[in-house]
Amino acid sequence: MPPISALTRIEPIHLERLEKQGIFTTGLLLEVSETRTRRQTLADQVDADTTDVLAWRDEALLLNLARFGPPEHTLFIQARVDGLHALRHVELADLEKRLASAATQLKQPAPDGATVEMWWDQAKTLGEE
Repeated sequence: MPPISALTRIEPIHLERLEKQGIFTTGLLLEVSETRTRRQTLADQVDADTTDVLAWRDEALLLNLARFGPPEHTLFIQARVDGLHALRHVELADLEKRLASAATQLKQPAPDGATVEMWWDQAKTLGEE
């Protein structure tokens, strides 16, 4: 599980407060924010809004996709796909184009089509929850 410090949509003060609550990984964040009640409780504990918690959760879900690490996270940010919600709402062909363009801009190899499709399929499946 990636560390919560990998989240880009979290303010440093909230990151510090989450760590004081013992939440060090995105997996733990997902667990403690699984329901509406849990999200409200977490928001109250770290003095955040539930919309903030939802944004952190959205990005954490993206970071927990299979074969997804820091280089892929950077690539997705460059491609303007900052969370699972954004990934679920982009067409596969558009995603492939955006990732290829982002890879060119970042001077790194683009992920192969099978990997992109796997991420896209995972996002669609996770979106059915």
